Amino acid sequence: MAESRIAIYGAIGANVAIAITKFVVAGVTGSSAMLSEGIHSAVDTFNGILLLVGLRLSKRPATPEHPFGHGKELYFWSLIVAVLIFGLGGGISFYEGVMHIRHPEPMTDPTWNYIVLGAAFVFEGVSFVIALREFLRASRGQPFWQALHRSKDPTTYTVLAEDSAALVGLGVAGLGIYLSHRLNMPELDGVASVVIGLLLAGVAVLLVRESRGLLIGEGIRPETARDIREIAKAQPGVRDASHVLSMYMGAQEVLVTLDLDFNAGTGTDQAAAIIATIQREVRARYPVIRRIFIEAGHADREDDSDDARGAS
Repeated sequence: MAESRIAIYGAIGANVAIAITKFVVAGVTGSSAMLSEGIHSAVDTFNGILLLVGLRLSKRPATPEHPFGHGKELYFWSLIVAVLIFGLGGGISFYEGVMHIRHPEPMTDPTWNYIVLGAAFVFEGVSFVIALREFLRASRGQPFWQALHRSKDPTTYTVLAEDSAALVGLGVAGLGIYLSHRLNMPELDGVASVVIGLLLAGVAVLLVRESRGLLIGEGIRPETARDIREIAKAQPGVRDASHVLSMYMGAQEVLVTLDLDFNAGTGTDQAAAIIATIQREVRARYPVIRRIFIEAGHADREDDSDDARGAS
Protein backbone atom coordinates (compact mmCIF):
# COMPACT_ATOMS: atom_id res chain seq x y z
CA MET A 1 0.00 0.00 0.00
CA ALA A 2 2.99 2.33 0.20
CA GLU A 3 2.82 2.71 -3.57
CA SER A 4 -0.82 3.77 -3.30
CA ARG A 5 0.03 6.48 -0.78
CA ILE A 6 2.77 7.86 -3.03
CA ALA A 7 0.31 8.23 -5.90
CA ILE A 8 -2.30 9.87 -3.63
CA TYR A 9 0.17 12.31 -2.06
CA GLY A 10 1.38 13.30 -5.51
CA ALA A 11 -2.19 13.94 -6.67
CA ILE A 12 -3.11 15.96 -3.57
CA GLY A 13 -0.04 18.16 -3.84
CA ALA A 14 -0.69 18.92 -7.50
CA ASN A 15 -4.41 19.56 -7.04
CA VAL A 16 -4.04 21.97 -4.10
CA ALA A 17 -1.71 24.24 -6.05
CA ILE A 18 -3.76 24.01 -9.23
CA ALA A 19 -7.16 24.59 -7.59
CA ILE A 20 -6.08 27.82 -5.88
CA THR A 21 -4.57 29.20 -9.07
CA LYS A 22 -7.59 28.26 -11.21
CA PHE A 23 -10.07 29.91 -8.86
CA VAL A 24 -8.04 33.13 -8.77
CA VAL A 25 -7.75 33.31 -12.55
CA ALA A 26 -11.40 32.35 -13.06
CA GLY A 27 -12.38 35.29 -10.85
CA VAL A 28 -10.13 37.66 -12.79
CA THR A 29 -11.08 36.56 -16.33
CA GLY A 30 -14.67 35.39 -15.81
CA SER A 31 -14.07 32.06 -17.56
CA SER A 32 -16.72 29.43 -16.87
CA ALA A 33 -14.46 26.62 -18.09
CA MET A 34 -11.68 27.78 -15.76
CA LEU A 35 -14.12 27.86 -12.84
CA SER A 36 -15.19 24.31 -13.67
CA GLU A 37 -11.56 23.24 -13.74
CA GLY A 38 -11.04 24.87 -10.34
CA ILE A 39 -14.00 22.92 -8.95
CA HIS A 40 -12.59 19.77 -10.54
CA SER A 41 -9.20 20.23 -8.85
CA ALA A 42 -10.79 21.08 -5.48
CA VAL A 43 -12.94 17.93 -5.61
CA ASP A 44 -9.90 15.85 -6.58
CA THR A 45 -8.00 17.25 -3.58
CA PHE A 46 -10.79 16.30 -1.18
CA ASN A 47 -11.08 12.90 -2.84
CA GLY A 48 -7.39 12.24 -2.24
CA ILE A 49 -7.87 12.94 1.45
CA LEU A 50 -10.82 10.52 1.57
CA LEU A 51 -8.73 7.80 -0.10
CA LEU A 52 -6.06 8.27 2.57
CA VAL A 53 -8.77 7.93 5.22
CA GLY A 54 -9.91 4.72 3.55
CA LEU A 55 -6.37 3.35 3.48
CA ARG A 56 -5.89 4.09 7.17
CA LEU A 57 -9.21 2.59 8.25
CA SER A 58 -8.72 -0.52 6.12
CA LYS A 59 -5.55 -1.34 8.09
CA ARG A 60 -7.36 -1.69 11.42
CA PRO A 61 -7.04 -5.17 12.93
CA ALA A 62 -9.89 -7.66 13.10
CA THR A 63 -12.38 -7.38 15.96
CA PRO A 64 -15.16 -9.66 17.25
CA GLU A 65 -17.64 -7.53 15.28
CA HIS A 66 -15.46 -7.64 12.14
CA PRO A 67 -13.62 -10.97 12.33
CA PHE A 68 -12.26 -10.67 8.78
CA GLY A 69 -10.78 -7.23 9.35
CA HIS A 70 -11.66 -3.89 7.80
CA GLY A 71 -10.20 -4.25 4.30
CA LYS A 72 -13.49 -3.32 2.63
CA GLU A 73 -13.33 0.16 4.18
CA LEU A 74 -11.18 1.03 1.18
CA TYR A 75 -13.96 0.01 -1.22
CA PHE A 76 -16.54 2.06 0.70
CA TRP A 77 -14.46 5.23 0.63
CA SER A 78 -13.60 4.79 -3.04
CA LEU A 79 -17.35 4.62 -3.71
CA ILE A 80 -17.83 7.88 -1.80
CA VAL A 81 -15.09 9.43 -3.92
CA ALA A 82 -16.85 8.32 -7.11
CA VAL A 83 -20.13 9.82 -5.89
CA LEU A 84 -18.40 13.12 -5.11
CA ILE A 85 -16.81 13.21 -8.55
CA PHE A 86 -20.26 12.70 -10.08
CA GLY A 87 -22.18 15.10 -7.84
CA LEU A 88 -19.73 17.89 -7.04
CA GLY A 89 -17.30 17.71 -9.93
CA GLY A 90 -19.62 16.71 -12.75
CA GLY A 91 -22.84 18.24 -11.46
CA ILE A 92 -21.53 21.68 -10.55
CA SER A 93 -19.43 21.94 -13.73
CA PHE A 94 -22.47 21.03 -15.83
CA TYR A 95 -24.66 23.54 -13.99
CA GLU A 96 -22.07 26.29 -14.29
CA GLY A 97 -21.75 25.63 -18.02
CA VAL A 98 -25.51 25.75 -18.60
CA MET A 99 -25.80 29.03 -16.68
CA HIS A 100 -22.94 30.52 -18.70
CA ILE A 101 -24.62 29.49 -21.95
CA ARG A 102 -27.92 31.04 -20.87
CA HIS A 103 -26.27 34.20 -19.55
CA PRO A 104 -22.96 34.60 -21.42
CA GLU A 105 -20.46 37.17 -20.26
CA PRO A 106 -17.65 38.46 -22.51
CA MET A 107 -14.26 37.15 -21.51
CA THR A 108 -11.44 39.52 -20.69
CA ASP A 109 -7.86 38.90 -21.80
CA PRO A 110 -7.47 35.06 -21.79
CA THR A 111 -3.68 35.15 -21.43
CA TRP A 112 -3.69 34.18 -17.77
CA ASN A 113 -6.07 31.33 -18.54
CA TYR A 114 -3.57 29.85 -20.97
CA ILE A 115 -0.69 30.27 -18.51
CA VAL A 116 -2.61 28.55 -15.72
CA LEU A 117 -3.83 25.76 -18.00
CA GLY A 118 -0.27 25.13 -19.16
CA ALA A 119 1.05 25.02 -15.60
CA ALA A 120 -1.84 22.81 -14.53
CA PHE A 121 -1.12 20.43 -17.39
CA VAL A 122 2.47 20.08 -16.16
CA PHE A 123 1.40 19.43 -12.54
CA GLU A 124 -1.34 17.00 -13.53
CA GLY A 125 1.05 15.28 -15.91
CA VAL A 126 3.57 14.76 -13.11
CA SER A 127 0.83 13.36 -10.85
CA PHE A 128 -0.36 11.06 -13.65
CA VAL A 129 3.17 9.77 -14.31
CA ILE A 130 3.67 9.03 -10.60
CA ALA A 131 0.38 7.12 -10.41
CA LEU A 132 1.06 5.30 -13.66
CA ARG A 133 4.56 4.28 -12.55
CA GLU A 134 3.28 2.87 -9.26
CA PHE A 135 0.44 1.09 -11.05
CA LEU A 136 2.77 -0.53 -13.60
CA ARG A 137 5.09 -1.60 -10.80
CA ALA A 138 2.20 -3.33 -9.02
CA SER A 139 0.88 -4.91 -12.25
CA ARG A 140 4.04 -7.03 -12.57
CA GLY A 141 4.30 -7.05 -16.33
CA GLN A 142 0.63 -7.58 -17.18
CA PRO A 143 -0.75 -5.70 -20.21
CA PHE A 144 -1.96 -2.28 -19.09
CA TRP A 145 -5.70 -2.64 -19.79
CA GLN A 146 -5.77 -6.15 -18.40
CA ALA A 147 -4.00 -5.04 -15.23
CA LEU A 148 -6.36 -2.07 -14.88
CA HIS A 149 -9.42 -4.30 -15.17
CA ARG A 150 -8.04 -6.84 -12.72
CA SER A 151 -6.77 -4.36 -10.15
CA LYS A 152 -8.46 -4.60 -6.74
CA ASP A 153 -6.70 -1.52 -5.33
CA PRO A 154 -9.16 1.37 -5.88
CA THR A 155 -6.68 3.99 -4.68
CA THR A 156 -4.36 3.52 -7.65
CA TYR A 157 -6.92 3.27 -10.43
CA THR A 158 -8.99 6.10 -8.95
CA VAL A 159 -6.00 8.45 -9.03
CA LEU A 160 -5.22 7.30 -12.58
CA ALA A 161 -8.82 7.96 -13.65
CA GLU A 162 -8.91 11.37 -11.97
CA ASP A 163 -5.62 12.48 -13.49
CA SER A 164 -6.63 11.23 -16.94
CA ALA A 165 -9.92 13.12 -16.71
CA ALA A 166 -8.04 16.20 -15.49
CA LEU A 167 -5.66 16.18 -18.47
CA VAL A 168 -8.52 15.77 -20.93
CA GLY A 169 -10.51 18.44 -19.10
CA LEU A 170 -7.63 20.89 -19.36
CA GLY A 171 -7.56 20.34 -23.11
CA VAL A 172 -11.31 20.92 -23.34
CA ALA A 173 -11.09 24.05 -21.19
CA GLY A 174 -8.24 25.44 -23.30
CA LEU A 175 -10.15 24.82 -26.53
CA GLY A 176 -13.32 26.36 -25.13
CA ILE A 177 -11.48 29.48 -23.95
CA TYR A 178 -9.67 29.86 -27.27
CA LEU A 179 -12.79 29.50 -29.43
CA SER A 180 -14.83 31.70 -27.10
CA HIS A 181 -12.32 34.54 -27.38
CA ARG A 182 -11.37 33.96 -31.01
CA LEU A 183 -14.95 33.81 -32.32
CA ASN A 184 -16.30 36.28 -29.77
CA MET A 185 -18.83 33.66 -28.64
CA PRO A 186 -18.73 33.44 -24.82
CA GLU A 187 -21.31 30.65 -24.97
CA LEU A 188 -18.55 28.29 -26.15
CA ASP A 189 -16.80 28.74 -22.82
CA GLY A 190 -19.96 27.45 -21.17
CA VAL A 191 -20.13 24.55 -23.63
CA ALA A 192 -16.61 23.56 -22.55
CA SER A 193 -17.76 23.59 -18.94
CA VAL A 194 -20.69 21.30 -19.81
CA VAL A 195 -18.34 18.90 -21.60
CA ILE A 196 -16.04 18.83 -18.55
CA GLY A 197 -19.05 18.04 -16.36
CA LEU A 198 -20.09 15.15 -18.61
CA LEU A 199 -16.51 13.88 -18.67
CA LEU A 200 -16.36 13.78 -14.86
CA ALA A 201 -19.76 12.12 -14.65
CA GLY A 202 -18.60 9.41 -17.07
CA VAL A 203 -15.46 8.74 -15.04
CA ALA A 204 -17.52 8.63 -11.85
CA VAL A 205 -19.90 6.03 -13.32
CA LEU A 206 -16.96 3.78 -14.22
CA LEU A 207 -15.51 4.11 -10.70
CA VAL A 208 -18.91 3.39 -9.11
CA ARG A 209 -19.17 0.24 -11.23
CA GLU A 210 -15.77 -1.00 -10.03
CA SER A 211 -16.47 -0.17 -6.38
CA ARG A 212 -19.87 -1.84 -6.51
CA GLY A 213 -18.41 -5.13 -7.70
CA LEU A 214 -15.88 -5.17 -4.88
CA LEU A 215 -18.35 -4.11 -2.18
CA ILE A 216 -20.95 -6.77 -2.98
CA GLY A 217 -18.37 -9.55 -2.95
CA GLU A 218 -16.25 -9.95 -6.07
CA GLY A 219 -14.27 -13.18 -6.19
CA ILE A 220 -11.06 -14.38 -7.80
CA ARG A 221 -10.77 -14.94 -11.55
CA PRO A 222 -12.17 -18.22 -12.97
CA GLU A 223 -8.73 -19.35 -14.10
CA THR A 224 -7.36 -18.87 -10.58
CA ALA A 225 -10.23 -20.89 -9.14
CA ARG A 226 -9.58 -23.67 -11.64
CA ASP A 227 -5.91 -23.67 -10.69
CA ILE A 228 -6.77 -24.04 -7.01
CA ARG A 229 -9.02 -26.99 -7.80
CA GLU A 230 -6.24 -28.60 -9.81
CA ILE A 231 -3.84 -28.19 -6.90
CA ALA A 232 -6.35 -29.92 -4.63
CA LYS A 233 -7.20 -32.72 -7.07
CA ALA A 234 -3.51 -33.43 -7.66
CA GLN A 235 -3.06 -34.52 -4.03
CA PRO A 236 -3.03 -38.29 -3.39
CA GLY A 237 -6.19 -39.40 -1.67
CA VAL A 238 -8.37 -36.58 -3.06
CA ARG A 239 -11.14 -37.89 -5.27
CA ASP A 240 -12.65 -34.54 -6.23
CA ALA A 241 -12.78 -30.87 -5.31
CA SER A 242 -15.90 -28.71 -5.48
CA HIS A 243 -16.20 -25.29 -7.00
CA VAL A 244 -14.09 -22.65 -5.25
CA LEU A 245 -15.98 -19.92 -3.40
CA SER A 246 -14.02 -16.72 -2.88
CA MET A 247 -14.30 -13.06 -1.99
CA TYR A 248 -11.96 -10.08 -1.87
CA MET A 249 -11.87 -8.82 1.71
CA GLY A 250 -9.43 -6.04 0.81
CA ALA A 251 -7.08 -4.94 -1.93
CA GLN A 252 -4.53 -7.60 -0.95
CA GLU A 253 -6.63 -10.10 0.97
CA VAL A 254 -8.82 -12.91 -0.39
CA LEU A 255 -11.02 -15.44 1.41
CA VAL A 256 -11.33 -18.89 -0.23
CA THR A 257 -13.47 -21.89 0.71
CA LEU A 258 -13.27 -25.34 -0.84
CA ASP A 259 -14.96 -28.73 -0.33
CA LEU A 260 -12.94 -31.92 -0.84
CA ASP A 261 -14.05 -35.50 -1.38
CA PHE A 262 -11.48 -38.03 -0.19
CA ASN A 263 -11.09 -41.58 -1.37
CA ALA A 264 -12.62 -44.25 0.84
CA GLY A 265 -10.19 -45.37 3.48
CA THR A 266 -8.44 -42.02 3.88
CA GLY A 267 -7.69 -41.56 7.56
CA THR A 268 -8.05 -38.42 9.62
CA ASP A 269 -4.33 -37.76 9.95
CA GLN A 270 -3.76 -38.24 6.22
CA ALA A 271 -6.69 -35.93 5.38
CA ALA A 272 -5.34 -33.25 7.71
CA ALA A 273 -1.90 -33.51 6.09
CA ILE A 274 -3.40 -33.20 2.61
CA ILE A 275 -5.40 -30.14 3.63
CA ALA A 276 -2.29 -28.50 5.09
CA THR A 277 -0.38 -29.22 1.87
CA ILE A 278 -3.13 -27.66 -0.27
CA GLN A 279 -3.22 -24.56 1.91
CA ARG A 280 0.55 -24.20 1.76
CA GLU A 281 0.75 -24.61 -2.03
CA VAL A 282 -2.14 -22.21 -2.69
CA ARG A 283 -0.64 -19.51 -0.47
CA ALA A 284 2.77 -19.96 -2.09
CA ARG A 285 1.33 -19.51 -5.57
CA TYR A 286 -1.19 -16.78 -4.68
CA PRO A 287 0.06 -14.72 -1.70
CA VAL A 288 -3.03 -12.53 -1.88
CA ILE A 289 -5.09 -15.51 -0.64
CA ARG A 290 -4.71 -15.06 3.10
CA ARG A 291 -7.57 -17.20 4.42
CA ILE A 292 -8.32 -20.72 3.15
CA PHE A 293 -11.13 -22.79 4.64
CA ILE A 294 -11.34 -26.41 3.50
CA GLU A 295 -14.11 -28.81 4.40
CA ALA A 296 -13.39 -32.47 3.78
CA GLY A 297 -15.71 -35.44 3.48
CA HIS A 298 -15.51 -39.21 3.03
CA ALA A 299 -12.46 -39.69 5.24
CA ASP A 300 -12.48 -42.59 7.70
CA ARG A 301 -11.64 -41.60 11.26
CA GLU A 302 -10.74 -43.67 14.29
CA ASP A 303 -13.81 -42.37 16.09
CA ASP A 304 -16.02 -43.43 13.12
CA SER A 305 -17.12 -39.88 12.27
CA ASP A 306 -17.67 -39.08 8.61
CA ASP A 307 -15.62 -36.01 7.97
CA ALA A 308 -12.49 -34.11 8.64
CA ARG A 309 -12.29 -30.39 8.62
CA GLY A 310 -9.34 -28.09 8.15
CA ALA A 311 -9.15 -24.35 8.25
CA SER A 312 -6.63 -21.62 8.72
